[in-house]
Amino acid sequence: MAEQDWDQVTYLRKPAQKASHLRSQKVVNSALRQGGSVETTKKFSAATNKQHSSNKDTARLDGETEELHHETVPLSVGRAIQQQRGVLKLTQKDLATKVNEKPQVINDYEAGRAIPNQQILSKLERHLGIKLRGKSIGEPLGSKSQKK
Repeated sequence: MAEQDWDQVTYLRKPAQKASHLRSQKVVNSALRQGGSVETTKKFSAATNKQHSSNKDTARLDGETEELHHETVPLSVGRAIQQQRGVLKLTQKDLATKVNEKPQVINDYEAGRAIPNQQILSKLERHLGIKLRGKSIGEPLGSKSQKK
């Protein structure tokens, strides 16, 4: 116990390097000079919170030759959403909270700017209780027009 020297510090291991240090330009250049392997990859849409993919829409847009625009929601759908929201006394924010979407999404659907997403339309139909797809837009969900 008397032989301890309090002025000397002994390190058993070097501390591990941080990931940000390993990606620095200096370390990459050093590895390239020494002939080491350097892997460079770019992650597509990494660190984003995208819940709805639009691969189908972009493929359709790429294949389209005449008109280069997406199909948007008809204004009749927007009017039906507004009217039913008024009947239920809901704001856009309240409806967005109920269907688990952003208020801007509801605003886009009501203004006719949104690209139709069947999942969102289905959620809106269930919470509003009206049809938003097909020929009978604005009719209650329970009624079915039967043709004879």
